[in-house]
Amino acid sequence: MFQCFKWDIQSDDHCVLAKYPLMIRREQWNLLCGLAEGLYAETILAERELIAHPELHPCLSIPKKIRKLLVRHDRAPVESLRVMRFDFHLTDEGWRISEVNADVPGGYIEASGVTELMSEHYPECAIAGSPAASLSDSLDAAFGRDATIAMVHATVYFDDHQVMRFLGKHLEERGLRPVFVSPHQLRWRNGRAGLCRSFGGKPIDAIVRFYPSEWLPELNSVCAWDMFFRNSLTPISNPATGILIQSKRFPLVWNSLRTEMKLWRSLLPETRAVEEVGNMEEWVIKPVFGRVGEDIAISGCTLRPRMREILRSAKRTPSQWVAQRRFRALPLAADDCEVYPTVGVFVMNGNVAGAYGRIARKPLIDNEAQDIAILITPGDRM
Repeated sequence: MFQCFKWDIQSDDHCVLAKYPLMIRREQWNLLCGLAEGLYAETILAERELIAHPELHPCLSIPKKIRKLLVRHDRAPVESLRVMRFDFHLTDEGWRISEVNADVPGGYIEASGVTELMSEHYPECAIAGSPAASLSDSLDAAFGRDATIAMVHATVYFDDHQVMRFLGKHLEERGLRPVFVSPHQLRWRNGRAGLCRSFGGKPIDAIVRFYPSEWLPELNSVCAWDMFFRNSLTPISNPATGILIQSKRFPLVWNSLRTEMKLWRSLLPETRAVEEVGNMEEWVIKPVFGRVGEDIAISGCTLRPRMREILRSAKRTPSQWVAQRRFRALPLAADDCEVYPTVGVFVMNGNVAGAYGRIARKPLIDNEAQDIAILITPGDRM
C-alpha cells in the first residue's frame, strides 16, 4: 500500500491480490511478445486510416460530439508516447485476445510495483518488464530533467488517483515534475497547454492522460477538451483519438480498411453486431466502451437476472453493444481451485514493456477477479 500506492487491496470480503504468481515459461512469453508487437503495428495503421475516414465513425458508436470534431481535417495531437495493452486468454485453440486497451490502459501498479515485490521471493524467475519504469524513462528521454508533466485524471476517483501517484513517484525519481490535475485545471493557448491560475498558471511540457476519451465531451467548455483529440502542440500520451480503436465495434469496420488486420483476424473471436446473432450460448455480449468486465453477458457466468437486463438493453440500443463468438478458456490449477488467467501485455511505441495479470474462478474477468504478478521462468510451467 505504501510502496506501490495500491490502496484498494480489498474488495468486499476478498483480497484483490493473489498470494502467488502466475508462472509463464520464456518460450511462451516470447510468443506473446511477438503477437502483441504485431497487433500494435496493425492497430496504429488502422487508427490512422480511421482518423481520415469519419464516415466509419458512426459504426464504431463514437459519441456525436466527438464525431463532429473528428470530421474536420485538422491534425491529430502530438504524441509523446503511445501505450496499449492487449489482453490474452489461454484457450483450447491457443492464445486468443478479447480486446485492446488503447485509450487509457490500466494495470501499471500491478504490472510494475506489485510484480517487483513478488519477484523478490522467486529469485530464479524474471519479471516481464515494468510499464511504469518504461513510461517514465521514455518521458525523461523526450523532455529531460525538470520537465513538468500533467498527470490528467478523474481526481474524484481514488483508484485512478493511486495510479497517477504511482507513476508520479517514478517520474520524480528521474527528476521530472508531475502535477496531478483534472482536465478542468488545464488551460490552452495557441495550441499549448498550461495550468490554471490556482495551480500557478505555468506551462507544461507533456500530458499523461488517464481520463477516458468518451468522458471528455461531458466537461464544460473552459476545459477545451477538444484539444485532446486534435491540434494540441503539447504532446499527449495517449491522444484521445485512441477511442477509435478502443471501441469494441472496431472489427466491424475492418473490411472497409486497406490494412488487412491479418493478426487481429487470427486472434480475435468473430465479432458481429448484436442484432445479427441468435443463440446466446455461443456469444459474449459486451458494451462498446465497457471496462473491467462490466456489463458483460456470458451464459453460465453472468447471473441470470443480470443477463436478462443486459440482453434487454442490447435489444433497446444495439449500437451500444457488440457480440463476440465465445471461446473456451482453459483453467489452471491453483491451491484448492481452478482459475482462469488473463495476460495483459503492455506495448509502448511498438515494444513490449510488461504484463498485467488477472485471474478469476470463472471464465469472465470482472470486478471479482484478482490481480496476479506474472513471472517468467525457464522451467516447464504454463
